Amino acid sequence: MEDVIVIGVAGGSASGKTTVANRLKEACKESVELLSHDFYYLPHNELPFEERAKLNYDHPNAFDTDRLINHIKLLKQWISIERPVYSFTEHNRLAETVRVNPSKVIIVEGFMIFENAELRDLMDIKIYVDADADERLIRRIVRDVKERGRSLESIIEQYTNTVKPMHELFVEPYKKYADVIIPRGGMNDVAITMLINRINAIINEE
Repeated sequence: MEDVIVIGVAGGSASGKTTVANRLKEACKESVELLSHDFYYLPHNELPFEERAKLNYDHPNAFDTDRLINHIKLLKQWISIERPVYSFTEHNRLAETVRVNPSKVIIVEGFMIFENAELRDLMDIKIYVDADADERLIRRIVRDVKERGRSLESIIEQYTNTVKPMHELFVEPYKKYADVIIPRGGMNDVAITMLINRINAIINEE
């Protein structure tokens, strides 16, 4: 049974980590599966929409990280999983799941994935995508308005009350665990090309 390479891609909200993860996925010579920590937000069927919208989604307790850890362990054993599906417009997990089959490379992406030691220890390569805070806020506003149907007021309120303080507590301090830090977000072609070459070299060594 071949070893599975797990690559973690972390960074602040709207830092460009999803762009980096997708570029690595597209460039790897082997088949790659991508798991986002965002898929694993806990369900809150017991709460009405108005109450769900007020929850702190930028704290480790917002995630079903134990399930993500279990799913990665299964994939490393070449066992397929059924990963959850989360709706950002409904602020809730949906009923359906998506089958993820084992692959030589698993990319795990999320802003808080280095905070959990057990999850972090499953990763062979840890990447932190760095970007200026003002730039991240602008990107978040554009994304949440266009893709998630949020109002500008709600985005600013959420950023001020939870996103920024939680970033300072649970994201930025864990940058120290990264093997590679990519500045300027997901468009750093030099850094991403170097990573792609390194990942493919590791794959070829197996």
